[in-house]
Amino acid sequence: MFNVRLAVAATALTFCVACGSSYSSSPASPSPAPSPSPTPDGSSVTIPTGAESLGNRAFAPDDLVVATGTTVTWTNGDSVAHTSTSDVSGWNSGSVAPGGRFSFTFAAPGTYSYHCTIHPGMVGKVEVH
Repeated sequence: MFNVRLAVAATALTFCVACGSSYSSSPASPSPAPSPSPTPDGSSVTIPTGAESLGNRAFAPDDLVVATGTTVTWTNGDSVAHTSTSDVSGWNSGSVAPGGRFSFTFAAPGTYSYHCTIHPGMVGKVEVH
């Protein structure tokens, strides 16, 4: 009986060693994330239905990367009015009615945070290169 157990254990061990393992004792180093590339001129941001409850996902995309000189257009696809208002003096769309649009040209590089003055939880950012 002992010989049978020994034979089974030896066979199992041989099988495990022969199959190898994908375990590595040193952790794989993560690949660096690619830096965002500017989108082509004429970029757009959409305000989706129910945006006031989406918070930082209320502007799609909520983080936009564009080249200097790009005009960004916000389109209100919601059923209520919204604004696109710079957190610092820069631009203020005023009330944009459902189906309405507002455009602003980014003339200088920088990071521009903005929000909706009607629904302050709605936030976004435009990064200009």
